[in-house]
Order: sequence, then structure tokens, then C-alpha cells
Amino acid sequence: MMLYLALALALQPPASEPPRWTGEGYTLAWSDEFTSKSLDTKKWVFRTDSKHWSTQKPENVRVADGFLRLELKKEDAGDKHYTGAGVISKKTFTYGYYEARFKTPPGAGWHSSFWLMTHDGSGGTSPKATNQELDIIENDSISPLGYGVNTHKWNPEPHQSFGGKHVKTPDLSADFHTFGCEFTPATVKYYFDGALVQTVDATKFAHSPQHIWLTSIASQLGRTTAVDDTKLPAAVLFDYVRYYEKKR
Repeated sequence: MMLYLALALALQPPASEPPRWTGEGYTLAWSDEFTSKSLDTKKWVFRTDSKHWSTQKPENVRVADGFLRLELKKEDAGDKHYTGAGVISKKTFTYGYYEARFKTPPGAGWHSSFWLMTHDGSGGTSPKATNQELDIIENDSISPLGYGVNTHKWNPEPHQSFGGKHVKTPDLSADFHTFGCEFTPATVKYYFDGALVQTVDATKFAHSPQHIWLTSIASQLGRTTAVDDTKLPAAVLFDYVRYYEKKR
């Protein structure tokens, strides 16, 4: 019996490795598990804009101990007094299932996101090159017990949003959680820790190839009045990001 139990335990995935997505007909097509010693620049470019209260710096992106770290600091850069960070996939994707596992930073002041939108190459968030934007998670760290999901139609104009929703959660800065999105020609479905939290009719907007964004900026969003400097420096920690494609 003891030998059987030991073998059973040995075959289980480690606690830090959640089950892979097993949606019908899907296979893993692209991922970054962040197990290397530095960011894989064959897969990613940096977010480099100045927006809201921070300038996003490549130097604030680090891969260590199996995590992507987006480091958040109080320091002057550009015309801002804080620095954030972000990475954008070089590859574009369309229909499939997207998933990331990460932990948000403690303390008020940071808008952390995992989202999908066509990147125009500028290092910033202009929507001129995209049809849709899929916000899988937008968390304002002043409110760690929840996050927003939303679906935007940018082009052709005018801008519209569909299915914006606030999702209540445990403390997102205390532990890692899994955020997912299944995008098909018919629907967009958003998931938290494997549970469906929102469904949007995808036939209401045009579709374009999209990049994966992992970012955190200092911001007034969420009715934030100031950054909590006592919690800095801080970091957003990403365990992995994965894209699954439907078998043909």
C-alpha cells in the first residue's frame, strides 16, 4: 500500500503546475513557461510607453526562478515618477484558448493586465491597428478582491464595448490564480481558475489577428488617488502563458 501511495504521489503534477487546458479538440500550440535565465526575445518585445503615472521600462522585465517578473518602482523616467513594465508577443494569434497564471502586486496604484490586441509596433497601446481588444483580466491593485473583464470593438469605428463585468475573487496579490479566454468566431468566454465567468457574442464585431500582452502600469484607474509607496519596489509574477489551438 505504501509503495502504491508513493507511486501515485510521484505521478501527480507539482502544486505549482495546474492542469493543462483540456477543452475538446484543443492542443497546446505556443507557450512560455519562463524557465530560462532571461526573457526570450524571440517571443517577446517590450512595452515602452509613458501612460497614466508610469513609464514602462525594458529594464523592469526579468525572468528568474521560473517566473516572469514585471518590476514596479518609484523612480523618475520620462515625465513620470514611477516605472512599470510589460511584454508583447511577437507572434499573432486569432481563435483559440489563452491562459496565464500570475499574482498581482500588493498596495494601491498598479493596473495589471493580461489581454489581447493587435500591437502597432510602437511599444504603446494605440488601438488603430486592431479590430478587437479582449481584456482577460484588468486588476487595479487598490482592489485585490476582484478584477474586470471586457471586450472592445475598436475598428471599424465607432468604439463599442461588450460584456464588461467585475469578477469577485480571493486576494489576487496573496497567491497565484489562472485566467483564461476562449475566442471563437461565435463567442468570447472568460475563465477564472477554470470557472466560466463571462460570455460575449463575438459576432457583434470584426476580428483581427492579435498579440498577447502582459503588463502593469501605475494608474489612477479604480478610483486610485495615489500609489502606495510603502509597498515598493514590487512585482507582478507570471508563472506561464499558453495558447491552445483547435485541431483541424
